[in-house]
Amino acid sequence: MAALVALIPFGGVALAESSAAYQVETVAEGLGFPWNAAFLEDGTILVSELDGQLRVIRQGELDPTPIAGVPDVYRASQGGLFDVVPHPDFANNKLLYLSYAAGEPSANATRVARATFDGTALSDLEVIYEVTPLKDTPVHYGGRIAFAPDGTLFLTTGDGFNYREQAQVLSNTLGSIVRLNDDGSVPSDNPFVGQEGVKPEIYSYGHRSPQGLFIMDDGAVYMNEHGPQGGDEINLIEAGKNYGWPVIGYGIDYSGARISPFTEMDGMEQPLKYWVPSIAPANLDLYTGSLFPAWKGDFFIAGLVPGDVRRIDLEGGEIVGEEILFAELESRIRAVQMAPDGSLYILTDGEGGKVLRVTPN
Repeated sequence: MAALVALIPFGGVALAESSAAYQVETVAEGLGFPWNAAFLEDGTILVSELDGQLRVIRQGELDPTPIAGVPDVYRASQGGLFDVVPHPDFANNKLLYLSYAAGEPSANATRVARATFDGTALSDLEVIYEVTPLKDTPVHYGGRIAFAPDGTLFLTTGDGFNYREQAQVLSNTLGSIVRLNDDGSVPSDNPFVGQEGVKPEIYSYGHRSPQGLFIMDDGAVYMNEHGPQGGDEINLIEAGKNYGWPVIGYGIDYSGARISPFTEMDGMEQPLKYWVPSIAPANLDLYTGSLFPAWKGDFFIAGLVPGDVRRIDLEGGEIVGEEILFAELESRIRAVQMAPDGSLYILTDGEGGKVLRVTPN
C-alpha cells in the first residue's frame, strides 16, 4: 500500500512530501492491548501486553504460551504491564527490565523490576524502583524505559491525573523523568543529588503523561508526552530542567476549562513541537535502518488518536517536517519500532491487538 501523505500545514510545520512506498503484513493478532516490543539478538521478539502477559514471537510465529514468572500487575484503565527492555549487555547477563502498574485501587504506582530470562521464563525477579507517593487513580503512569550510552536507566512517570500539581513538586516523583543505575540506585551525578527535600533520582520534571522516550548515541534525551485536549509535546530533555506542566501548556481540560492562561514562563522549557488538536502520542523511536533510506535519521511517533504514525523529519536537530503514515490501518497505534533488519513493527492498541511488520513495497 502506498504511503498516505497530507499536503496541508499541521501544527505550524509543513508536512513532509511523500517519502516511501511500503507494504504491511500481520505477524500476530489477538493480543491483549500490546504495549511494546523488544528485539533480541537471536531474532526473538518479546511483546508486553497491558493485560499483564509477556509474549514471544519466534520465526514469525506467536507462541501461544505466555512467558512464566511475570509479576502481578494492577490492571485497570491505563494500568497494567508496560515496557519490556533488555539490558544493554543482555547477551551476557540475560536481564530483562519490566515496568508496570502495581498495587490496588486505593494505592498504586509505577514499578520497575528486572529478572533473568532463559528463553521460556523469568527468574530471580527483583523490584528495583517504585514511583512515590502511591496514588488512587488508574491513569497517567508513564512507564517508558530507555538505557543511555553510559548504562544508566531512564524511566518516565506520569502525574496521576488528579495530582497534576505534584509534577512541580520535587519531593515526589510524579510527573518526572527519573535516572537510575541499572540496579535501581541513584547515579551520583544526577542534577538534584544532595539537595535537601528533593528526590535525587529526578532528572527532569513538569511532565504530564510521558510515554515516549528515546536516547541518542550521544546521550541526547528526547521524549513525547500526552497533553490534555491539545498540547501533546516533543521535548529535548536536559538535566534538572522544568518542562512546565501544569503551569504552562498548549491544551485545555477535558471539561473545556482553561488549565493555565500561560504557554511560556521564565525557568520553564518550551517543547520542540506541540500538537493541537491532540494525536495522543505513545512511543517514540528513531529510524536508523537501510530499508527506507528516506526515513533515516527521523523520529517515528505512534498516535492513538485518531490513529496513525507521525514521521518527524529531523535536520540538524531541528524539526522541519511531518508526515502522516498508516492512517489506512484505521487503528489506534500503541507503538512503532524499528527492528534490527530495518523493518518497522507496529502494535495496534486494544483487545485483539495486532503486531504488524512494514517493509518496502
